[in-house]
Amino acid sequence: MAKSEIKIAGFGGQGVILAGEIIGKAATIYDGKFSTLTHSYGPEARGGACSAQIIISDQKVAYPYVASPDVLVLMSQEAYELYLDELKPGGILIIEQDLVKLGESIATKPYDIPATRMAEELGSRIVLNIVMLGFLTAISGLVTHEAMEKAIRETVPKGTEYVNLLAFDKGYAFGLQVKDETG
Repeated sequence: MAKSEIKIAGFGGQGVILAGEIIGKAATIYDGKFSTLTHSYGPEARGGACSAQIIISDQKVAYPYVASPDVLVLMSQEAYELYLDELKPGGILIIEQDLVKLGESIATKPYDIPATRMAEELGSRIVLNIVMLGFLTAISGLVTHEAMEKAIRETVPKGTEYVNLLAFDKGYAFGLQVKDETG
């Protein structure tokens, strides 16, 4: 059975939960897999820690909670400090380059992306989560590009589809470039 666990973590207002919803929808509805989504967040509406945990599987998922993520996406320093130790040995670590400063004894070499800057280049800092989804899709291959595009189009607020799809493509292209460079 092929099963992958993903955890995305950051702070409220970064679109962490929406990113998890999009991944789950892409995997289940458009790629024909099974998925679960659980999330947690602090009592603050914005600025508090939050995370989304997604399991993608070829078979029904009996236990919906992520125990040891195969892919860990960290979009804030607090998320890095809270969740880094949960990453499965040999797992994929993705960080927001400008918001996460690595410790000295990190065991896993991360894939890093300036997602916030890339979103700002598109004129909308709020799409940094979608830039990150593009990058995640290219690096991990857990969900197809086509499924993610469809899920984004169906999930983001009406009227924002165009900028969100641009953000996804920007992150995806950057991910392919990084993947080529790292082999």
